Amino acid sequence: MSGSAEIDAKIAGPGDWRGEALGRVRALIREAKPEVVETVKWRKPTNPAGVPVWEHAGMICTGETYRDKVKLTFARGADLPDPAGLFNSSLGGNTGRAIDIREGEEIDSEALKALVRAAAALNVAKAPRGG
Repeated sequence: MSGSAEIDAKIAGPGDWRGEALGRVRALIREAKPEVVETVKWRKPTNPAGVPVWEHAGMICTGETYRDKVKLTFARGADLPDPAGLFNSSLGGNTGRAIDIREGEEIDSEALKALVRAAAALNVAKAPRGG
């Protein structure tokens, strides 16, 4: 099964607002960076479906569903401009930053797309050059 198909299953899994929120976020990520690669990583007995991951020249972000939220974690979030203040979780780390979306909350779609584009551009800029 492809990463995209596995993410489809992950979105359908909860059967509630969390799947819908993850689906909306996924659509925005794909709109911001159409060439994004979708994968699923970090499978374990407590989470056999794994974690959806969006990549472009490296990891852009992950999307996890919890009982009370959907969490988007940007791998290099600390290095990204966030003028809209979307990052509201994992703010103390040196590298990553996250956005927690709770039931009934809407996310600023243009600000999220700007973060995705900035993360992809940062990955490209930091990618090792072949010789």
